[in-house]
Amino acid sequence: MDDIMVANKMRKVFGSGESEVIALNDIDFSIKRGELVIILGPSGAGKSTLLNLIGGMDSLTSGSLLVDGEELATASKRELTEYRRNKIGFVFQFYNLMPNLTAKENIELATELKKDALPPEEVLAKVGLAERQDNFPSQLSGGEQQRVSLARAIAKNPDIILCDEPTGALDYETGKEILSLLSKAARNQGKTVIIVTHNSALKDMGDHLLRIKNGRIVLDEHNDHPMDIKDIEW
Repeated sequence: MDDIMVANKMRKVFGSGESEVIALNDIDFSIKRGELVIILGPSGAGKSTLLNLIGGMDSLTSGSLLVDGEELATASKRELTEYRRNKIGFVFQFYNLMPNLTAKENIELATELKKDALPPEEVLAKVGLAERQDNFPSQLSGGEQQRVSLARAIAKNPDIILCDEPTGALDYETGKEILSLLSKAARNQGKTVIIVTHNSALKDMGDHLLRIKNGRIVLDEHNDHPMDIKDIEW
């Protein structure tokens, strides 16, 4: 597999002078196309900052982040918007669904500007919500809302799916179901899936583990025999 993402001396600093905070400090890594990547670390370690940079939602202070041949460090705001629209699917901890739109309409809203988007009905069926497509978020359980969020990300047909604590608001069994769907997106659909989490039990499900602490990568290792999520306990 070829590299879809390469970071070199990536740095992110907030503020200046006495109020300067170094969120990420000289980070290097490479991620291969189709990998399931776990970014593991405690609260405040820099995980979400890293995810925001990968997702084109924030800009680097210095260094390089090359994603599928595109240098994000020098990208304009318009280029970052196009990058987010075409390359990235997002799955958040708290779903971020539009409350006045049905499950299907939430997906249509995300895919209407994407030329090679997948049919919303087809993707909702894949995540087990074929019969819930006309329900509003308030009529869905937390797990169902997260399935819609995941379907929205997959329907964009992105190269990369970014997940920020995707099971953080879910119970144990529902969390496992969501992780299983994310695993299938990487294993069966060839998507590069990056999951940010503080749950160390999830490290064994990935092909690639990046452990982050105090804004630095302290462990970068590959796993040739990832565990099935159903066999992982926490």
